[in-house]
Amino acid sequence: MLLKLLFRNAFRRKLRTLLTLTGLCVAVLAFGLLRTVVDAWYAGVAGSSATRLVTRNAISLTFPLPLSYKDKIRTVEGVKDVAHATWFGGIYIDMKNFFANFAVDPEGFLGMYPEYVLPENERQAFLKDRKGCVVGEKLARRFGWQIGDTITLTGTIFPGNWELVVRAIYKGRYKTTDATQLFFHWDYLNEYLKKHQGRWADHVGFFFISVTNADLAPATAEAVDRLFMNSFAETLTETEKAFQLGFVAMTEAILMVIQLVSFIVIVIIMAVVANTMAMSVRERLGEYAVFKTLGFGGSYLILMIVGESLLISVLGTGLGILCTFPAVSVFTRNLGEYFPIFHLSAGTIRLQVAAGISVGLVASIFPSWRAATIPIAEGMGRMG
Repeated sequence: MLLKLLFRNAFRRKLRTLLTLTGLCVAVLAFGLLRTVVDAWYAGVAGSSATRLVTRNAISLTFPLPLSYKDKIRTVEGVKDVAHATWFGGIYIDMKNFFANFAVDPEGFLGMYPEYVLPENERQAFLKDRKGCVVGEKLARRFGWQIGDTITLTGTIFPGNWELVVRAIYKGRYKTTDATQLFFHWDYLNEYLKKHQGRWADHVGFFFISVTNADLAPATAEAVDRLFMNSFAETLTETEKAFQLGFVAMTEAILMVIQLVSFIVIVIIMAVVANTMAMSVRERLGEYAVFKTLGFGGSYLILMIVGESLLISVLGTGLGILCTFPAVSVFTRNLGEYFPIFHLSAGTIRLQVAAGISVGLVASIFPSWRAATIPIAEGMGRMG
């Protein structure tokens, strides 16, 4: 009977309730999308491995490190393997086609990143071809690339037109794996550097280090940096997660604004639902007075009003969550190039549910208190 009464009360003013549900649905949808954008920003951090370290120049990423450091790093206790890479920064056709591309130590790099899944025959073809490259499946789909296609990157850091042959297309093992990157042989880049930019030859952007145990990562990082202390190119070694967080920190102000806006949206819809409940209770004060004369206490009235508010909030939240899934799909299709990893996580859904329930509870506080404390005579005077 109570549930039936809640539904009747909630939809007594159908237009008002429907408008409130629509507003709540839109607010929960917007909250979910904004939180998903924040998750996408941190996707690289979430996909980091606890057993990988990154060593770069202590001054800045723009300063390279000698390739000779690689063999020295191998001697550090706790180091399992070492690979190197250099940010290439090439452009495909024009600037709007930007994507991450690196010159890497092919065998060592692929061995260190098992989350990049590619067929063995393609892997071998890439390793054997100096001009070969590996591309992510999302990147290949974006440009329509197939195995064997020749593509040309225009260098920005390293000038010229660089011809590469697509030898392998990798898939991400996990949802947090970025499948929009391109990797090619560092030797191909180094040959050019020896001819045209001799001072940068046999230098790399950074080293990837795998450690035997995640617990050894801090001590290993410290040992690596101590090895090159007071050298002409000192190093900074940090976990892969910390390395990724360094990039996120560059846009921290934007992230704070997005997170703030997501919560402001919830506060606004909380005020809207509270107004709806206040109007509903004000119209029924006479009825609540009758309930009191029949022996129903204030706690029962509070239960009715809180239940009605939660019912509206749950329905609106459910609709908002259902709408978030297609909205994320549309977002991914149209803006996937800017957010390589963009999916609705279970954590975001939980936040949406928590936000919806919070709206229902907070919005009912004042109306339920008003109904529970109003004198019977005053409530009767509002009838008619």
